[in-house]
Amino acid sequence: MIRNRSLLAALALGASAFALAACGGGGSEVSSGTVVIHRGNSGEPLTLDPHKASGTWENNIIGDMFIGLTTEDINAEPIPGMAESWDISEDGLTWTFHLREAQWSDGQPVTAGDFEFAFQRILNPETLSQYASLLYPIVNAQEVNTGDLPPSEVGVRAIDDRTLEIRLNYPAPYLPGLLTHYTTFPVPRHVVEEYGDQWIQPRNIVVNGPYRLVQWSTNNFVHLERNETFYGNDDVCIDDVFYYPTIDSAAAVRRVLNGELHLNNEFPGQHIDRLEQEAPEYVRVAPYMGTVYYALNLENPTFQDARVRNALGMSIDRDFLAEEIYRAGQQPAYSLVPPGVANYTNEARVRWADEPIDARRERARELLMEAGFGPDNPLEFEYTYRSSADNPRIAPVVQQDWESIADWVNVSITQIELQIHYENLRAADFQVGDGGWIADFNDAYSFLYLGETQSIPMNYSRYRNPQYDALVAAGNREQDMEVRAGILAEAEQMLLDDMPLIPIVFYVNKALVNPNVTGWTDNILRINRTRWLCFADVNSDVEPAGSENAAEE
Repeated sequence: MIRNRSLLAALALGASAFALAACGGGGSEVSSGTVVIHRGNSGEPLTLDPHKASGTWENNIIGDMFIGLTTEDINAEPIPGMAESWDISEDGLTWTFHLREAQWSDGQPVTAGDFEFAFQRILNPETLSQYASLLYPIVNAQEVNTGDLPPSEVGVRAIDDRTLEIRLNYPAPYLPGLLTHYTTFPVPRHVVEEYGDQWIQPRNIVVNGPYRLVQWSTNNFVHLERNETFYGNDDVCIDDVFYYPTIDSAAAVRRVLNGELHLNNEFPGQHIDRLEQEAPEYVRVAPYMGTVYYALNLENPTFQDARVRNALGMSIDRDFLAEEIYRAGQQPAYSLVPPGVANYTNEARVRWADEPIDARRERARELLMEAGFGPDNPLEFEYTYRSSADNPRIAPVVQQDWESIADWVNVSITQIELQIHYENLRAADFQVGDGGWIADFNDAYSFLYLGETQSIPMNYSRYRNPQYDALVAAGNREQDMEVRAGILAEAEQMLLDDMPLIPIVFYVNKALVNPNVTGWTDNILRINRTRWLCFADVNSDVEPAGSENAAEE
């Protein structure tokens, strides 16, 4: 990648005043010779500790600061990261990684011991990681995470400073993809042991990725600057990156088109026709490996009957939601695993998918009455939903869908701020809640994980089914990929029949990206690391797209 440190003035996009005000107002200054990018980022991070994060908006920032054994290329495909190469045993259970010579941002070497320490730390129950169960394919990971074994028993071992061994419970062909995930990132042992949980503060933090944390102004911005010690620093273009919590995606549209943000990773579906007409060069819509679904809290007696769960699932008009409300290419979801996942057949499907919506709602009414609900015992519950993106527009439509079953079905709806909503889901502090799941790696297990007992609290519904758990485990042990796909499809069908999760639509990747930003690729994981981004070398000023109120409604 060609570096040009003088691009900022030419590429201010009408936003130079904004850049200085936003950055200077937060207490940081950016010199005129640096290349700066301003990124809209959905939500405010609750943490930037890779062992305590759980949101995609946190991943966007953390992935700019840390590099795992593998990392993502420009298309979000796994490539060597801290590991230059690796060997796999014949049985697929032992992976040996050979680390490159690399440094933390304080000049200390990144060693295999840092990885060993990191895996032990995230799986230690005292760390309170919400996402540790993603690592359960590793030998003794679950036993350590539940407190049955000490952290030293995790199947991750530093053979020497540059060699790391990971032992698995079963072959995991998706491991290179999993190792790009922040739960597997190293942390600097010498810093964590000195500062404890304060190690992530800007004054203390040490990183091994392209950028280091300079400032975190809560509910305002996160400022990262180039890490000169990063092994790939010579190929990095952007010097400073600012992340903004753009929960109001309609406002973010205006900020992008007015030149205040260079990009935002979301826009409201109802704006798509206008945007494609007035600023088509900004609009990026592509397939996305993710599913919108609703979790039903099975610890609540109301939802312990599968007839109730299926009634609520079948009464939602997904086609209307996709075509009239989302309106950006989302597809109705009648399964949990989206199409296009590697080595999977997508045979599983809800059994009522092809029935007309009116017939489904009539059947839903019958199921609820069989479960004991009716005029003398109305079904009443609260549906809580995220404050971000299209969710506030979807909620009243779904409320109406449910209440159309019968006049004795009463649903209240409550909007909750994004991060707090997910905290409530993980704590089982909800009745019915919306959520979205994006694949952590390109494999069906990344979705079926949501139904495993061992995946609580990420299994928001608290679904516990030993038969399902056994099927998923059997699929993961199977080395024949075709046989494995059949076993996992059987497990998915069981999950759909039990309906602890109600799939709604399959996501699409929606983003607004200034056409002068280069290196942005539309990919199914929607991961676009700043290290791959730059700006086109243009000779003319760039005007904001459309009229001054192009995106207002």
